[in-house]
Amino acid sequence: MTEIIARRTFSTSYIVLDSLFLILFLALLLWRRKRIAAAVGIVMGFVYFFVDYGIFHLLLGTRSISGGGMLPVLLWMSMSYGFTNFVWIWLWLERDRNLFSWSLLILLWWFCCPLLSSFLPGSGITIQRTTGAYHQTMALILFIGYLLAIIWNLKEKKEYSIPIPWLLAIGILVQAGWEISLLIGGIRSAGLAFADSMRTLIINSLLETNLGLPYSYSIFIAITARFNEDMTRRVPALSFRERIKENNAEKAGLL
Repeated sequence: MTEIIARRTFSTSYIVLDSLFLILFLALLLWRRKRIAAAVGIVMGFVYFFVDYGIFHLLLGTRSISGGGMLPVLLWMSMSYGFTNFVWIWLWLERDRNLFSWSLLILLWWFCCPLLSSFLPGSGITIQRTTGAYHQTMALILFIGYLLAIIWNLKEKKEYSIPIPWLLAIGILVQAGWEISLLIGGIRSAGLAFADSMRTLIINSLLETNLGLPYSYSIFIAITARFNEDMTRRVPALSFRERIKENNAEKAGLL
């Protein structure tokens, strides 16, 4: 399989603006008592950093950078996209009644941030990674996760089935929204040929976030069966199957 290059080019002013947005986003989540979503986003930001810096960079040597330091840039990137993506995923999984507003806020910022940063002074940074060393492993994780979900659905009644189309929509659309916004803003795939940019966009959208959705869904069901979104305990707590049934009956606020 031909090597896929994931590359981003941005300025230091982009980092500053995005960091301010993260603070605002966190404040809005806490204001709306989305405490579990906020906590999951923070935890997954550090998980992203461990994977990106510890595995992709230190262990596999797939990362390279010019114009900045690898550790601080990857720490910001991990907290930015790790936090934002997983908060967004969590809101989709719980079918939040304000899902459209949250989604618009995130996509609007991803589109506007590159444009706003272009008017501010700042030095340029280019960071990229190659994917040949681990995309096969990602594909295996993707296959196993959805295989287990399919097996669950084959043995359960419809009301207790895992909403696989919903998980696919979340996994693909969250990553695609990120990739397309960055591509339009000139952040993603700068300097790459159009065909290479499209190939990176399509494969990453199908694979990189989507691979974790069956596992994220299981964690989501296990936590929300016992806790409310403001971190108070549910009384009474639900079983895993009961929480799936309840979640299947909920409606997302997309209109």
